Amino acid sequence: MSAAKIKKGDSVVVRSGKDKGRTGTVVQVLPKEGKVVVGGINVAVRHRKPSQANPQGGLDRFEAPMHISKVAVADKDGSATRVRFETRDGKKVRVAVKSGETIDG
Repeated sequence: MSAAKIKKGDSVVVRSGKDKGRTGTVVQVLPKEGKVVVGGINVAVRHRKPSQANPQGGLDRFEAPMHISKVAVADKDGSATRVRFETRDGKKVRVAVKSGETIDG
């Protein structure tokens, strides 16, 4: 399996779907499924019946996972960029293709 180009905490831009163009931060990465969860993006709603645990019932909103190909890492100016790996100072780092800046600290 190849190294992850998108990691938890990255700022990403949604490239397709109902939230196209919006930006958010990666909350969780699900590598086996090839999906990511982005904060405030792809919000799904479940209607819950009242139960003993939740006597009120109502609407349950949560961020649903979305396919990793639908998001791209946000560059310093907020636009989407691809990611490549380079060796700098003897360390393998992620580099934004557009600006050439390192993504990892």
